Amino acid sequence: MERVLGIGGYLMRAADPTVFATFESETDYFGSRAQQTMLNFRVRDLDAMLAQLRAKGADVAEETQDMDGVGRFGWVIDPEGNRVELWQPA
Repeated sequence: MERVLGIGGYLMRAADPTVFATFESETDYFGSRAQQTMLNFRVRDLDAMLAQLRAKGADVAEETQDMDGVGRFGWVIDPEGNRVELWQPA
């Protein structure tokens, strides 16, 4: 039987962190209220990935966010204007 961990509004499988997070319909977290969902990609080294994306001309947010016990997050805007989250797990 698979063990599922609940962290705040997150559900995370213990063996392989697949996360499904729910947000209020009026959230600004996705960058725009018109954006209903956001992809989140796990990365080994957030700083290196953000630097690589910047070097290629991607629209990368300057700020990052640390969440105790969860990891670090950064964001990039895809070619269609959607905010995409990058996550370096703790």
